[in-house]
Amino acid sequence: MNYDLIVIGSGPGGYVAAIRASQLGMKVGVVEREALGGICLNWGCIPTKALLKSAQVFDYINHADKYGISVTGAKADFSAMVTRSREVAGGMSKGVNFLFRKNKIDEIKGTGRLVRGKKVEVTDAEGNSKEYSATHIIIATGGRAKALPNLPIDGKKVIGYRKAMTLEKQPKKMVVVGAGAIGVEFAYFYHAIGTEVTIVEFMEQGLLPREDADVSKEMGKIYKRKGIKILANTSVETVNTKGRGCTVTVKDRKSGTTSEIKCDLVLSAAGVSPNTENIGLETLGIKTTDRGLIEVDEFYRTNIPGIYAIGDITPGAALAHTASAEGIICVENIAGHNPQSLDYQNIPSCTYCVPEVASVGYTEQAAKDAGYEVKVGKFPFTASGKASAAGAKEGFVKVIFDAKYGEWLGCHMIGYNVTEMIAEAVTARKLETTGNEMLKAVHPHPTMSEAVMEAVADAYDEVIHI
Repeated sequence: MNYDLIVIGSGPGGYVAAIRASQLGMKVGVVEREALGGICLNWGCIPTKALLKSAQVFDYINHADKYGISVTGAKADFSAMVTRSREVAGGMSKGVNFLFRKNKIDEIKGTGRLVRGKKVEVTDAEGNSKEYSATHIIIATGGRAKALPNLPIDGKKVIGYRKAMTLEKQPKKMVVVGAGAIGVEFAYFYHAIGTEVTIVEFMEQGLLPREDADVSKEMGKIYKRKGIKILANTSVETVNTKGRGCTVTVKDRKSGTTSEIKCDLVLSAAGVSPNTENIGLETLGIKTTDRGLIEVDEFYRTNIPGIYAIGDITPGAALAHTASAEGIICVENIAGHNPQSLDYQNIPSCTYCVPEVASVGYTEQAAKDAGYEVKVGKFPFTASGKASAAGAKEGFVKVIFDAKYGEWLGCHMIGYNVTEMIAEAVTARKLETTGNEMLKAVHPHPTMSEAVMEAVADAYDEVIHI
């Protein structure tokens, strides 16, 4: 079989690239060894949000009296939550299958490996191999949970995110190692349905260490109020899995003292490793970084003509929407459409716990480190009428502007539904909107999004409602 384009991997980078290529007139084949949609649709973005929604609904029911509603006898059915999550993921995967048929894209089942001569060798589940050739090949094999040296994942007592979504039994006590988006989301889910959760984070900043320091601090306060234990600036030394449970030995990096935590399970949520092994990179001489990431230019070309790479296997943030954007730019460049390269400073980041976190651009400290003189504004949701009515007064919106020219450098939110609000800042930054222009953009009342306008007003000493 000869194709204009073969994509290895059908995650949010691979399947989006394939569909865009088909729209541009290419004959496309996609190699996938598991379900269409990759980790995102099947084991990441989508099923985790289904679990989080179940936990949020349970949390609402447990606090229904705040809204004038009396509810008794509510119980969390862990097995039913997992089943619903898998059904949601399955439906989304079927949706990608429909899109492939609609766009006349061939699904090639099996594991792909690059071979010389612009070919991909695909081995199916029975061990049978077949070669496919293409003018262009995009590698989009994604990532997996990172295994730490002192935290080997055995899939039984030390688990990764995939296992955390399909446990047969809810643990009574869990240690979550890593306080990034994955760790914080799972910590919220399990705690909300009754599991005792301890988060261990290596970085001193604590929860969500890549976010603005004010957001991390606020999230830490909220999680502690919920009853989640947080050990920041702490390393995992050993995990003893002998016996019925686990004993996690941790060390305070400041004092050097060690302590033990007893639990049923340990969730390793310390980041993502690229799936770049055994796909033939060395056969073609494709260059990689020390971390095993594939080196690419601004249009995702590797050092080998006709071979491209997108998503988690390339340097940059491992985010689904980043991979999708890269895939579109990659195939549009292949088709000669002269697309703009991606502005990685304007990629939003979202964490879907409760409260949610969303951000884009510079943190306050990063802006100062870059040499900017900044104007900073902040508006708390305690002063928002919509937030009060919704019973969601936790959090704030924080904005950062260049004091000289008014450039919107960064926006950071923590609160109810803020992942739906961050696109305003992304779009405004894309259009090079200034602070003064944002001040004149009338926002509807009452809404959570008013907090953006009010935060901008605070940065310019014109805030009304605080």
